Amino acid sequence: MLDKFLVKFFSIPAIKNCWVRNYKALEFKDIPWKKLEKPIKDSKIVLITTGGIHLKSDKKFNLIDPNGDSTFRRIPNNTNLNDLIITHKYYDHYDADRDPNLVLPIDILNELQSEGIVGPSCKYHYSFMGHIKEPHLTTLIQKNAVEVAKEIRQHNVDIALLVPA
Repeated sequence: MLDKFLVKFFSIPAIKNCWVRNYKALEFKDIPWKKLEKPIKDSKIVLITTGGIHLKSDKKFNLIDPNGDSTFRRIPNNTNLNDLIITHKYYDHYDADRDPNLVLPIDILNELQSEGIVGPSCKYHYSFMGHIKEPHLTTLIQKNAVEVAKEIRQHNVDIALLVPA
């Protein structure tokens, strides 16, 4: 109940703006950017979201642990949006519940692919739950994100589109 109150409370513009001005985000100075080596229309693409979206048949993200859930879910690239659900309590996902493309733009990616603008999708897209605090943040960075990175490398992905929630 408190979490729902906080989501509504932080939707008030003055409160949200005050929080944003004072929030200290983690900064990473060593980001491994790489120049795209082939045209986008020939590049394999993966979507990675922090929206807490997953297949209805998957295990839900842990909403009880106040430090969050550092695990991830695989979402097959041919998933129907009606087969997805969001388990996340740290943002108002009312609109994303109605249109999951807001946090995992599978339909938009499919449209761009059918028009020949972008290349094929990776076998899976990946979903994390945002709002991760220690000690799970270290697990996320050192274990789960590394596992996803290894998988997308094995699938010869050229472009990872990060979709925050």
